[in-house]
Amino acid sequence: MRIGILGSGLMGAKLGTIWARAGHEVVFSYARSEQKLTKLAREARGKARAGTPGEAAREADALLLAVHWSRVDDALKQAGDLSGKVIVSCSLPMNADDTGLVIAHTSSGAEELARKLPKARVVSAFNTVPSEVLFGVFAARRKASRPSLVYCGDDASSKGITAQLIRDVGFDPVDAGPLRVARYTEPFALLVAQLAYEGEGGPELAYRFERFGRKG
Repeated sequence: MRIGILGSGLMGAKLGTIWARAGHEVVFSYARSEQKLTKLAREARGKARAGTPGEAAREADALLLAVHWSRVDDALKQAGDLSGKVIVSCSLPMNADDTGLVIAHTSSGAEELARKLPKARVVSAFNTVPSEVLFGVFAARRKASRPSLVYCGDDASSKGITAQLIRDVGFDPVDAGPLRVARYTEPFALLVAQLAYEGEGGPELAYRFERFGRKG
């Protein structure tokens, strides 16, 4: 796939690197310096390059939105026309000092993003695990038991693309339903962050859902 990355922080950098190493074409964009993007592309190896948000979006089969909530509007403006594009968002609607959600319970950041981009196809994913676990999950991707990763969205084909990207990182994709379910997954992300950064054992934390009982 051709994947555009909007955002060069921890999530955008690590996911873009992993997807490049998994064989996808990746364009890193939206950083304070072009040098940072060039360095990311060089270290990612594979078919990775630096570009503008517009270049990242233009040819993309999927776009990862991985910027702070306060930067979302600026990143989208620079990306240009996103009609018909698959937007995989891991951007949580956090306040300026990252102490709480500015949208919760009756709506979600993902739903607000979909309202901003009515002609795009928004899927919420990758915001329920800390960035510190991503390389470890990718390294262990061939093991039989994979950690889970929830995602949600309203468009079946976009969710199929997202599920493949989730598998490529090394997670077992768990379809949580329509985009409005982000009202539950976004607060859940804060629980995972609490355990990762305030709990014992460090931030390399993932989760797994298990089903028990008779099948069929």
